[in-house]
Amino acid sequence: MIKLLWRFLLLVALAAGFAWLADRPGTLTIRWLGREIQMSFIAGVVLAVLAVVAIWFVWSLFRRLWGSPQAVGRWYSFRKNRKGYESLSRGIIAAGAGDATAAAKHAAIAGNALADEPLVNVLAAQAAQLKGDRAQVKRIFEEMTKSPDTEALGLRGLFSEARQSGDVSAARRHAERALALNPRLSWASTAVLQLQSAAKDWNAATATLVQQTKSGLVPQPEGLRKQAAMLAAQALALEDSDKPRALDFALRAHKLDPALVPAGLVAARVLITQASTRKASKILKETWALSPHPDLADVQAHLIPGDGPDARLDRVRDLLKEDKLRDNGGGLEGAVALARAAIRAKRWDMARDALKPYADDRPQARVCALMADIEEAQGDKGRAREWLSRAIHAPRDPIWVSDGVASPRWTPVSPVSGEIVPCEWKAPFEMPEQLEADRPAAMEAIEAPKPAAEAAPRSLEPPKMVQPQRPPDDPGLPEDFDRPTGRSQPAEG
Repeated sequence: MIKLLWRFLLLVALAAGFAWLADRPGTLTIRWLGREIQMSFIAGVVLAVLAVVAIWFVWSLFRRLWGSPQAVGRWYSFRKNRKGYESLSRGIIAAGAGDATAAAKHAAIAGNALADEPLVNVLAAQAAQLKGDRAQVKRIFEEMTKSPDTEALGLRGLFSEARQSGDVSAARRHAERALALNPRLSWASTAVLQLQSAAKDWNAATATLVQQTKSGLVPQPEGLRKQAAMLAAQALALEDSDKPRALDFALRAHKLDPALVPAGLVAARVLITQASTRKASKILKETWALSPHPDLADVQAHLIPGDGPDARLDRVRDLLKEDKLRDNGGGLEGAVALARAAIRAKRWDMARDALKPYADDRPQARVCALMADIEEAQGDKGRAREWLSRAIHAPRDPIWVSDGVASPRWTPVSPVSGEIVPCEWKAPFEMPEQLEADRPAAMEAIEAPKPAAEAAPRSLEPPKMVQPQRPPDDPGLPEDFDRPTGRSQPAEG
C-alpha cells in the first residue's frame, strides 16, 4: 500500500513538472561541429531523460555480460551447496532412524558437496557407529580434534569410544584435555571427577570439585559438601600411616561440613592419640548435634583410655545432656548409646528407662537385643528370649546406604553410578518377607497357610552389601571386649 502511494506521488510530481514546463515554452539551440539544432525546451528535456535511461540500460547490460561467468559459477556453487545441505539433512534423519546405509550414502554426498562443514563429520561418525566400524569412528573424531571449531566435539567422541572399549586411561586423558580446553564443559568435568573417584585419586578429585564450584557447574553448598567428602576420604586413607596429614584433612572436612560423621571421627581419634581430649570432645559434640551416630558416642565414651565403665557412662550422658539443651538428646541414636553405656556399667534401670520410649510398637533389632541383655542380666530369661524372638523379625538397624546399596562402612563414592554420593546413615528398605513376618498373629491364624508349590516366587532380592577395600579404622580398646556376647555392634565410620 505504501509503495503504491509513493508511485502515485511520483507520477503526480512528474505530471506537475511537465505541466509547469508546458506553461513556460522556450527554444533550445544546440551548436556542435558546425551544425545547429533547434527544438522546444520540453522536447530537449524528454530527450535528455531518454538518453539517461538508455545509458543506464546499456551499462547494466554490459555489467551483466561482464559478470556472467562469475554468476554462472555462483549458481552452480549454490546448487551444489543446496544439494549438499539436503543430503546432510536427510542423512541426519536417517541416522536418527537407525538406517546405516542411507546415512552413509548421504554422508558421502554431503562430504563431496560441503568440504568445510563440521556437521558432515558428525554425520559420517554417526553412520560409522551404526555400521559398527569403530576404527572409522575413531579416525573421524581424531580428524575433528585437529580443528579448533570441532576439537571439543571430537574429544567427546573419543572419550565415549574409549569408555565403551574399556580404555579408562585414554578416556581420562581425553576428558582432561577437553576440560583444559573449556573448564565449563559439564560432561568433561563430570567424567574426570568420576574417573578420579574410581581411581581413589582424592587429591585430583578435590581439585576438580573446586573448579566445578568456581565455574558454577554445581551449586556452592553441594560443591562444599562433596569437597568435604573427598577430604574425609583422604583422612580415612591416611589415618593409620600419616596421622598429622589425616588430622589436617579431617579438620578441613569438618570445617566445610560439620555434619560429616567420618571427618569428625577421624579428627577425634587422632586428637585423642595426641592427648587433645578437650578439642576432640568439642568436635564430637558439634558433629553429634547435626548427625547423631553411635560411633560418635563410642569415641566420646573412650575419650580417656583406661577409664572404667562408669566414667564412660558419664561422658555419654554429658554428650546427650549438652545436645538435649538444643534438641532431643539425639533421639533413638542417643537412647541406644546411653543404653549401651549403662549396660556396660551394669546400670540396668537407666538402660531400661533410656530404651522405654522406643521399645513399643515395632522397635528396631538393636533395641530388642539391648532389651534382651537387660532382661537376661536381671534374671528374666523368658522375657529375654521373647525380645530375641522379636529381634529376628524387627525392622532393620541403620547402616551406611548410598544409592540404595548398603555398606558396613562409609564410602564417598556411589557403588552404582561412580559419582560422589556420600553414604547416609539410615535403615535400608524393608523386604516383602520382613513385612510379612511383622503382621499380627491374629491375621496369621485367620489365613490358612498355602502349600509350598503354590507360593509365589519373590521378585526382589535383599540389598547388596559392599565391602570397602579399606581395613577397619579403629581396632578397638580392651574395654570393648566386655560387651555382652551375641549382639551386633555398630559399624564404624
